[in-house]
Amino acid sequence: MSVDSAQSHKDFCAKEGLNFKLLADPDAKTVAAYGSVMDYKGAKMAARNTFLIDPQGKIAKVYTSVKPAEHSEQVLKDLAELKKKA
Repeated sequence: MSVDSAQSHKDFCAKEGLNFKLLADPDAKTVAAYGSVMDYKGAKMAARNTFLIDPQGKIAKVYTSVKPAEHSEQVLKDLAELKKKA
């Protein structure tokens, strides 16, 4: 989730080959609720944090200050492990 538009997320997923949806939060309400809003040169941005949420709606894992180039692979691996436990 980020404060970017839904269209920018679709474009990003297509570019990165991701087969899941990213959530848009242009008002930064949810980003703030997760403690992930930051200020960058006067603009509200979402910090590069990821929250993996289990089928019961609980946060199963938190990744902070992620490096996008290598992050997707780790999340997909952890998601597969979470699915095995479900």
